[in-house]
Amino acid sequence: MAHTDIFAKLIALRDEIRRHDYLYYVKDRPEVSDSQYDLLFRELLELEQAHPELVTPDSPTQRVGAPPLDELLKVPHEQPMLSLDSIVDQGEVQTFDQRMKRELETTSVEYSAEPKFDGLSVELVYDHGVFTRGATRGDGTTGEDVTVNLRTIRSLPLQLQAHSSLPDHLVVRGEVYMRLDDFQSLNRRMTERGDEAFANPRNAAAGSLRQLDSAITATRPLVVTCYEIMALSGSAPSTHWNELETMAQWGLPIPDHERRRLCASIDDVVTFHRETDLVRDQLPYEIDGVVVKVNRRDWQSRLGMKSRSPRWAIAYKFAPRKEITVVQDIVVSVGRTGTLTPVALLKPVEVGGVTISRATLHNADEVARKDIRINDTVKVERAGDVIPAIAERVPIPDEQRRDPFCMPDRCPVCGSTVGREGAYFYCTGQSACAAQLKGAIEHFASKHALHIDGLGKKTVAQLVDKKLAQSLADLYRLKIDDLVTLDGFADRSARLLLDSIAGSKTVPLDRFLMGLGIRQVGQHIAKVLAREFGSLDQIMSADRDRFQQIREIGPEISESLVAYWSEPRNREVIAQLLELGVQVAPGTATGDRATSSLAGKTFVFTGGLDHFTRDGAQLAVEAAGARISSSVSKKTSYLVVGRDPGSKLEQARTLGVTILTEQEFASLIETGQNVVS
Repeated sequence: MAHTDIFAKLIALRDEIRRHDYLYYVKDRPEVSDSQYDLLFRELLELEQAHPELVTPDSPTQRVGAPPLDELLKVPHEQPMLSLDSIVDQGEVQTFDQRMKRELETTSVEYSAEPKFDGLSVELVYDHGVFTRGATRGDGTTGEDVTVNLRTIRSLPLQLQAHSSLPDHLVVRGEVYMRLDDFQSLNRRMTERGDEAFANPRNAAAGSLRQLDSAITATRPLVVTCYEIMALSGSAPSTHWNELETMAQWGLPIPDHERRRLCASIDDVVTFHRETDLVRDQLPYEIDGVVVKVNRRDWQSRLGMKSRSPRWAIAYKFAPRKEITVVQDIVVSVGRTGTLTPVALLKPVEVGGVTISRATLHNADEVARKDIRINDTVKVERAGDVIPAIAERVPIPDEQRRDPFCMPDRCPVCGSTVGREGAYFYCTGQSACAAQLKGAIEHFASKHALHIDGLGKKTVAQLVDKKLAQSLADLYRLKIDDLVTLDGFADRSARLLLDSIAGSKTVPLDRFLMGLGIRQVGQHIAKVLAREFGSLDQIMSADRDRFQQIREIGPEISESLVAYWSEPRNREVIAQLLELGVQVAPGTATGDRATSSLAGKTFVFTGGLDHFTRDGAQLAVEAAGARISSSVSKKTSYLVVGRDPGSKLEQARTLGVTILTEQEFASLIETGQNVVS
C-alpha cells in the first residue's frame, strides 16, 4: 500500500472510531456492536504499529500509554475558575433575581438552568481542535496538570469535530464524575480484592483523576460534561444557551437537553428546580442542585465578578437529605487555633449514597439548644449534600437518657486550661498543644502564608511527633540529618524541603501575619493590617483602640489581636523567627498608598505572564494602592496582556480600556506613574 493510501486509511479509521466513541459515550446511541468496534480499533492499532511515524497525540489509540508520573505538576489557569454562591431558600432566589434586574436596569431577565454535577471541576484546553492540556480546579488560579489522565476518559474528545466556527484556541470548563452504577461496580471490585472502597462517587472521581499512573485512571469509569467556555480565540456565542449548543456542535459532551432549561423568568427557574429535585433519585449520576446563570453573556460581563464567584450565577441547592441513626459517643476535637468542637460519633448510616459515621455539633451552645446526648436517636443530614450534621433529636417513648453533654475544662490533647470566647471554647496551650502545633505549622507553610512546598500534613505530623519542631521557629533550625530520618525522605527530597524553607525567609507582611494563625485574622484582615500599619513593629505595639479605628476591624478581632500580642510565648516565637533570618517585607501604609498615582485604579490580566506569578502581580498591584478584577468593564483602568490572551482583549478594545504589555506593567508598577491612553 502506498504511503498516501496508508495515511488516508489511518485518517478514515480514526474519524470512524471517533464518531463511534461520540455516539456511544456522549449520545448513548451506539451504531455498531462491541465486537465490530473492537475490529476497527485493532485495525487502527496494527496500522499504527507498522507505521509509528504516523501516530499522532489525538489518535484514539493514545488515550492510555503515558509512563507513570513522579508528581502532578502545578499549572496556572488561563482564566480564574471561580466557585458559585450557594442558596437553598426560594426567597433567596427571588432576591437574586431582584438584584439582577436592579443592576441591569431591566424588568425581565432570561436564565439558563442546568444540573449541578457533584464531581471534580476541570479546565480543558484545545488548540486547533486538538486536546492539549487539562487541569484540576485547584485553588481557582492554579491547578494540577492531569492531561494524561483526562485522555483516558472516553467521553472526552481528543479532537473536536470540524465546524466552521471552531476556534484556533479554546478553553472550556467541565465536571468529571462517575455514574452511580459504575461507582457501585467499582466499589464491588475493590472490596472483592481487599481494597478500601470509596465513600461516594465524588471521592471516587477525584481519587481516580489524580492518579500518578494513567493506566490506573483508565480502569476507572469516569465521564465528563462540559458547561462553560472560559476563553477562545475569536468571538464567543451571545448567550450561555448558545454556548452549550456550540460546544455540542464541536463534539463536546454537555448536559442532556431534557435536564436543562431556558427560563424566561425566575418563576420558571423555581419550577425547574422543583421538577429536577423530584427526579434526582432517578438520575444515573449525583447532582446536588441546579446552576442558574444569566443567559446573555454581555449582561454577564456587565455584572462582573466578586473575588471568588461570578455575580451573574448561583447554585440553587436541594434541601439536605436526612436519615435517622444513634449517637454512640460525643468527643471533642481540637482545631488549629485551639477551638474545641464537639463531634458526634454515629452508628453508621447511609445518607444520599454516602455512609456517615460522624457529624459536627458545632459548639456547646448548639449541643444544648438541640439537647443532644450520648445514646440519643437523631436525624442526620448532609447539609448541601456535603457536610454531615445533626438536624434534630428524635424523641423515643420511655427512653432513659444520659446526662447532658458538658465541654471539658481541660484540653483533651495537652491538658491545658480551656477558655471561652462567646459560644466557643478553646485550649490556652497554643504551641504547647500538639494538636495546635501541627495545625499551626501546616497553616504557616500554606500557600497563602509562607508557601513552603513539601511541608504537608504527613511531614508536619512526623516533625512534631519526633520533637524536631516544637515551635514555628524550629522549622528554620532543621538540618538534612533531621529530615532523612522521616518516612518518605531521602537526601534529595530533604534538600528540596530545606531549599523551600530557606526560600520562605523573605515574606510580605500580610502573608507573615496570615501565617501566624492569629484567631479571626484571615487573608483579608491580614492585608488590611499590612495596608494600615505598614510594619510588624507598628502592629505589635498597637492597642485595642487603635485597632478599632480601622473600619474592617471590630471589637472581637481587636480583642483577638491584643490577646495574641499579650502572650509572651507568641512574641518569643516571632523574635526567634527574626533572629533565624526571616525578613518581613514592610507593607505600604495607608498614607503612602494614598499618594500613589495608581491608588484606586483597577487592573485586569489576560494570558500567561513570563516574569510575574499571578500572586506576585496581585501583591505588586495592591502595594501600589490599586486592585485586581477578574473581568473587564468600563471601570477597568488597565488590561495587562500576556501570552495567548483571551476574549478580554477584544472587550478592552471595545470599551477603550488602556492595554499594557507585561513590560509596560512592570515599568508602571516600578515608577508608579500613571499611563495616559
